[in-house]
Amino acid sequence: MKILKTLTLRGPNYWSIRRKKLIVMRLDLEDLAERPSNQIPGFYEGLVDILPSLVEHYCSPGHRGGFFERVKKGTYMGHIVEHVALELQELTKMPVGFGRTRETATPGIYNVVFEYVDEQAGRYAGRAAVRLCQSIIETGSYPLKELEQDLSDLKDLQANAALGPSTQTLVTEAEARNIPWMPLSARAMVQLGYGVHQKRIQATITDYSGILAVELACDKEATKTILLDAGVPVPRGTTIQFFEELESAIADVGGYPIVIKPLDGNHGRGITIDVNSWEDAEEAYDLASKESKTRSVIVERFYKGSDHRLLVINGKLVAVAERVPASVVGDGQHTIEELIAITNEDPRRGEGHDNVLTKIKVDKTSLAILDKQGLRLETVLDKGEVAYLRATANLSTGGVAIDRTDEIHPQNLWMAERVSKIIGLDIMGIDVVTPDISKPLQEVDGVIVEVNAAPGFRMHVAPSQGLSRNVAAPVMDMLFPPDTPSRVPIVAITGTNGKTTTTRLTAHIYRQTGKVVGYTSTDGVYIGDYLVEKGDNTGPFSAAMILKDPTVEVAVLESARGGILRSGLAFDSCDVGIVLNVAADHLGLGDINTIEQMAQVKGVIAEVVHPDGHAVLNADDPLVAAMAEKVKGKVAYFSMNPDNEIIENHLRRDGLAAVYENGYLSILEGQFTLRIEEAVNIPMTMGGMAPFMIANALAACLAAFSQGVDIEDIRQGVRTFTASAEQTPGRMNLFNLGEHHALVDYAHNPAGYEAVGEFVKNWQGQRLGVVGGPGDRRDEDLVLLGQIAARVFNRIIVKEDDDKRGRDRGEAADLIIKGILSEKPQADYEAILDETEAINYGLDKVDKGGLVVVFPESVTRAISLIKQRESV
Repeated sequence: MKILKTLTLRGPNYWSIRRKKLIVMRLDLEDLAERPSNQIPGFYEGLVDILPSLVEHYCSPGHRGGFFERVKKGTYMGHIVEHVALELQELTKMPVGFGRTRETATPGIYNVVFEYVDEQAGRYAGRAAVRLCQSIIETGSYPLKELEQDLSDLKDLQANAALGPSTQTLVTEAEARNIPWMPLSARAMVQLGYGVHQKRIQATITDYSGILAVELACDKEATKTILLDAGVPVPRGTTIQFFEELESAIADVGGYPIVIKPLDGNHGRGITIDVNSWEDAEEAYDLASKESKTRSVIVERFYKGSDHRLLVINGKLVAVAERVPASVVGDGQHTIEELIAITNEDPRRGEGHDNVLTKIKVDKTSLAILDKQGLRLETVLDKGEVAYLRATANLSTGGVAIDRTDEIHPQNLWMAERVSKIIGLDIMGIDVVTPDISKPLQEVDGVIVEVNAAPGFRMHVAPSQGLSRNVAAPVMDMLFPPDTPSRVPIVAITGTNGKTTTTRLTAHIYRQTGKVVGYTSTDGVYIGDYLVEKGDNTGPFSAAMILKDPTVEVAVLESARGGILRSGLAFDSCDVGIVLNVAADHLGLGDINTIEQMAQVKGVIAEVVHPDGHAVLNADDPLVAAMAEKVKGKVAYFSMNPDNEIIENHLRRDGLAAVYENGYLSILEGQFTLRIEEAVNIPMTMGGMAPFMIANALAACLAAFSQGVDIEDIRQGVRTFTASAEQTPGRMNLFNLGEHHALVDYAHNPAGYEAVGEFVKNWQGQRLGVVGGPGDRRDEDLVLLGQIAARVFNRIIVKEDDDKRGRDRGEAADLIIKGILSEKPQADYEAILDETEAINYGLDKVDKGGLVVVFPESVTRAISLIKQRESV
């Protein structure tokens, strides 16, 4: 077997709308193409031996052990690789289940599709699945050590890519509220929402976390001074920068016991509590100084009591947790070392922040803590006796949390909320030491030892004891209050022809409303009136650029076939999905070999329309009209024929439509007709002589109307939008060169040629075509281009693209010429393969009053050549 190509899909896609995260692996079975699993000696036994858990895969039989039944009876290796890739991820606690395996048009080559949680882990799982199956085929087994290494690598990949526990908590809450999110490429930031409505978080720091408050919280001594001035009980303490100051600092705070900690530390690093001797103080100073960025160290009076974390969000206390340092409880039988191992077997414990709890590590610090208690790792504790392994109660060092939210005294609650306002943090963790949180701090000698920006949520969401608190909910309430939008309107546009023109017109109409419009097209990414990035930008990366921009109020996204197949969509749903048409273009590429398969690709846009949105479908195209069956939202049709049966039936059900009737572009809703404008007054329709441009305009107008854009804004949009080289380069750009005209259009498939031909046939004068076609199209497509050219033009110049796309020079031109001669044996044609030379020759030779039509590879080059003649 050989992996030919691997794609990573990250959004709704050709294979699944609901399962957005898929790996598509193109797999050549080679000599296994005709050998099902039951014809491979020992394969079934080897697979059962190494992955017995595959018994849980039901597969098509629909019951436990169903997949193994398929393997035993005989199934092909692509199908088996799919299941193995899924199971390897399941074994490393990445829940996946969706898979598909389909043979391509090339015998023996399969598309193996399976779900992933982390894309790097998903791709690894695919490779490992092929290795595992190949090994069983060749040797009858897969070494256990190899499997263990695979699983270890998968765990590492997942751990490295996973969001932190607090971030994951917030993202999960956002998903529950249908708030979209996407990771940003710097500083582990996450964007919630789209465009102008977006908010950003970095762990539990948000857009609303002021820099002054964050900096203050990070400066422990300054925080204590501010709180002391406000009458808040804080530890007696001082800050030093040099070891020589330590002895006097201890005296200043009243002597032992003391706490020594870094001025600007976090997560409990560098903190030593209950220091009772000079020797311990020296060691604690060195530890704190090492962890402090400024080498500044805080010396404080040590207060007896339990460590509590109070979480305040948006000025309201939402959770309280008592934190207990890492410890083990004796049973009278096991040593401390054995008890640690037993404790770490708890499935809730993992490395770092990966799990609800963190594994307890034995190191120099824990050994020192045991020594202070007169204990060693070999000690057998009495039943119920507690041995502490850390002085501080951080979860990240193995501590546990007990929920105390319902026990806090009202005065302590009031104080916590007051402290959050004094410091000014939107999300704050307040560390309190008190023997009893249910009593006022002043009564029990309790103190606030510090406040924290970016407090962890893990202890509140998943406490070791007590109720779980949904602390992410108040964060979302703060960032996105009720009835506050998190999304901007998204209009997604696809089809074989007309996408870019429709995208630009739709954006132009929306601009009449005064909103900032971001749009993507084959010639660039635009925000407002400005080009952000030039080039073909019709894929998910460009769409994400628009959705990440904080100024964008409306997103209009051209969505081409290639991006949908390679990566899926950048958005989970859209407000309007326009499907213009489906024609035989790009067939044979990306394993899309029939026009029906191409319709399924384009239909992704219709299927992701939000239930409250509209799918705008071409009623004149049967493949497009049929997409209505899978639309979850509302359907609106457009048609060049007001008597279209689909339109008539739709209107009888009070549906929404747009039609071309009596020379007008009109909106129809039920029994009502609203005329937008006469086609002759819409510049892009070439005086009403370009039917396909009228169809594009109908789609754009209908999309805008369905979203509540005022009819006057729509009228103004179509009246002021022109198919100029500046506004829509390569889309029906007509140039007056004095004695003749030139037309540039980027049509490159038969349907595009036919559409432009409808306009060209009306030209009174010679019609000279400079024609060509992309080399990666099928032979029959290039022949058809020639046939259409012969029907449309009086004279033809056949040229070729600079990029031959795998063909020999002259090969594509020969096929086009074959089509010309099959349609019109006496046709007036000649071949000039160089595009620049061909265009110039056509412009030189066209008759007076004639029209030169150029179908270029490079729109920019063609327009430049023509404009040079405008100025002559």
